[in-house]
Amino acid sequence: MGINHFIIALISLTCLFSFSASINAPLPLSDASSPTSSKLHDMIEVMFESPSPFAFDGTTLESIDDVLSILPGSVDPALQKICGNTDHPVECIKATMPFLDEKTPIEPLSVLKAGIEAMDNQTKDALAEVTKLSMDPTTPKNVVPILQKCIDVYNNILNSDQKSLEAISNRNLVQLSIELGANVENVLGCDNAFKQTKLESPIKKMDAMLAKIVSNTLTIGVDMVHF
Repeated sequence: MGINHFIIALISLTCLFSFSASINAPLPLSDASSPTSSKLHDMIEVMFESPSPFAFDGTTLESIDDVLSILPGSVDPALQKICGNTDHPVECIKATMPFLDEKTPIEPLSVLKAGIEAMDNQTKDALAEVTKLSMDPTTPKNVVPILQKCIDVYNNILNSDQKSLEAISNRNLVQLSIELGANVENVLGCDNAFKQTKLESPIKKMDAMLAKIVSNTLTIGVDMVHF
């Protein structure tokens, strides 16, 4: 697919802020009735009129600062384009940027590696949290076995991450696809374990973010990386 409309609107918004001193200034678009212009107008209306949190194109943002945080001039257009072709472009940019060195060429393979590193970090954070909960004496006894399931799930993801990096080193696209695909199934394990017992997962938000990173790495690894 092309660059996600959300990213297009954000890029346009940067131009708007650069050349306009007020929200009432004319939009720097030649055709105000075009789809892109309409989306930009809608986004501005949402940003300045809706209470936090608000959503745009299905993406929930907590504040205007959240939007601007992914719009600095340091966001390479190549990264915007790659992430724009994933299902979760905002999370893609936010997750990979900390792992992309300024001297590293922005291409699908480097963004994939950064995504795997981000996945690893998010998984380790979730693992630390469920391990702490499992050892907490105040945790209900019926929850402890579920937390152990989560621990197994996160260890499986970390294992697949290492195998994915090995597949990249060996330029083995088949193995890479297998490991990235395995994590799509792995990441559902913890939340599903809680749902099966009709309990609310205490790490639901962490799992949700992890699932988006996993989805993005699969898209980049399968659709964009070529050895």
